[in-house]
This record gives sequence, structure tokens and C-alpha cells, in this order.
Amino acid sequence: MRAIVQKEFGGPEVMELAEVERPELLAGEVLVRVRAAGVNPVDTIVRSGVYPLLGQPPFTVGWDVSGVVEEAAPGARYRVGEEVYGMPFFPRAAGAYAEYVASPSRQLARKPATLDHAQAAALPLAALTAWQGLVDMAGVAEGQRVLIHRAAGGVGHLAVQIAKARGAYVIALASEPKHAYLKEIGADEVIDYRTTDYTEAVADVDIVLDSSSENTRSLKVLKPGGVLVSIMEFGDQELAAAIEAAGRRFVGIAVEPDYAALEAIAALVDEGRIRPHVAEAFPLAEAGRAHELVGSGTVQGKVVLTVD
Repeated sequence: MRAIVQKEFGGPEVMELAEVERPELLAGEVLVRVRAAGVNPVDTIVRSGVYPLLGQPPFTVGWDVSGVVEEAAPGARYRVGEEVYGMPFFPRAAGAYAEYVASPSRQLARKPATLDHAQAAALPLAALTAWQGLVDMAGVAEGQRVLIHRAAGGVGHLAVQIAKARGAYVIALASEPKHAYLKEIGADEVIDYRTTDYTEAVADVDIVLDSSSENTRSLKVLKPGGVLVSIMEFGDQELAAAIEAAGRRFVGIAVEPDYAALEAIAALVDEGRIRPHVAEAFPLAEAGRAHELVGSGTVQGKVVLTVD
């Protein structure tokens, strides 16, 4: 099969399209014929070597996949021909930038029927991050006030929609050109963080979803008993202690595969309450260009690779 392989750490140019062996299945696994693979910021950081999550090269990065079951081992919960999506093995290697991916069947869910594969591949890592933070850990509920950093980004634009679907009042932080889009997907308030100090403009927030490493500043807007959900500083025990001492709760998120959450997300998608935004799609061979775009930090929504 074809896959994107890198033999050394470095810039986007180190990724090359190569012929590799197709994965072998174990019991309970399925072989997915990949139709699209999502590109996430973590992919670019692992590729560069700044965060050597997969050890030393050679390896294939990527986790988000959407495709069709090609083979099913004994004990798998899907049949050949079913369309599935998910984020297998994270944070271990999944090798998603490839024509085929092997995955435990319970780390996948049936693809939302109303999405194509490119749209579905934009969901898993980002949507699970938002879901596990807002729903599982913070328990977002109707009427709560939720502040979301980087609200137009990959995690952010899905977090806005998930919080809104749960009945929350959503305050989104983003640059002014993205305000119209955020209001369109359900944000109740949108603040330009570049021109307005949100800690002075916002108060009495129940939940902050922080993907910007501004945790101590975010603390200023939380009401007593409020929850700060951190994506960037999930292992910072000193920060956690400081937040707890201030009478608030700290939740650090390290996203993990979760087919039940993926099924809940797919249901909301098919009800028309969540829609992933694909900023751009590149063919598999142009993974380097996709990484350049994601690495720019300016993407609204998600970038995906399509696999013919």
C-alpha cells in the first residue's frame, strides 16, 4: 500500500510517499480502506521532533481516519463494507496517512451518514477533545456560560457547537474576521481577543475551554466552583493546585479513543447540530503542503488529506 513515511525529523519536506506493507489484523480489529485522514497540529509537532511521541523515525504520522471496512477479524464489531471513522491508538502510532489502517473495532464508530469522508475525517481528534473536556469532565449543561479560546480552530469550532447543542450560553474568542462564522454556528457572544481584554469583558463563567496556555488569565473569568478545562497544560500539577486553591476546578485533557463519544457526536451531526468545517483538502501525496498550512496557525476549522 501507499503511505506517507518520514525517515528523519524535520520540516514538511521530510514526508515522502512510499510503498509499505499492509497492516496485519489481530482479533477484534478491522482493516479500514482510508478515504480521508485528518491533519492535526499534533501531527506537525510529532513530525518535527519537538514532541517525539512515536520515538525515532521511520514512522507514519496521523490518527484521524474515515473510510470503509476492507477486512474484519474474528470478534470485530463491524462488517466488511461498513463506513467508519475514528482516532485509533492515540497517542500510540496509528499510521493514518496511508491507504489502509488497522484498528481495534471499538476505537471506531459508524461514519455520520450526512457527511462525506473528508468531513468525517475532520472530526475525531478535535471533536473528542472538545467532548471529553466539556461533556465528560466538565459536565456542561443547559444554561451554563462557557468561554472557548481559539473558537474558530479545529477543536474550538466543534466545541462551540457541542456546548450549544447541550444548551449552554457560548462566548467565543477569535479574531474579528471569524466572528460571522462563529455566530453562524451558534456562538452567543464573540470577542476579538486582539482588541479586547476578555478578562474585563467577561465574568461569571461556568466553564472555560482553554487551548491557548492562558490558564491563569482564564481563571479570572471563572465563577467560584467553575471548571477550567485545559488542553495544553493537562499535566501541570502546580497549575492544578493553584486553581483548586482559588476555589475552582481544574481538568486536564489528554484525548483518547472513545467509540461511545464518537457515536454521540455522529448522532448530533446527523441531527444537523454539529458540522465540521474543512478549510482545505489535499491529496495524500501533498501531505507536506497540508502540514505547512496547519503549521501556519491560521486555519479556520480543519485540514484533511484525501486518499484515492
